[in-house]
Amino acid sequence: MKRVIVDYKKLDSSLLDMLVEKYPDGYGDGDIISFRNAQGDWVECIEVTTEDTMYLVKVSKRLTTAMEEYDSDEDEIEINEAKNFEEE
Repeated sequence: MKRVIVDYKKLDSSLLDMLVEKYPDGYGDGDIISFRNAQGDWVECIEVTTEDTMYLVKVSKRLTTAMEEYDSDEDEIEINEAKNFEEE
């Protein structure tokens, strides 16, 4: 299985979908994987897996904000779609 480390800045909508689906209430300390990278720096990540790839997404305050905003945007789209359906 391929392993890819991804920074939150490089997340696309499909990875954000998977993160929000796997961690609907956010992630906790038990979800975090810590290791030293090639430069010797500590890196903290959360894991999302597809059929052929394990993504390790770097944990940061910005990641949490991006997940919350993305989830809110999806909820808003679903509400608007429901309203449009009711109006028809």
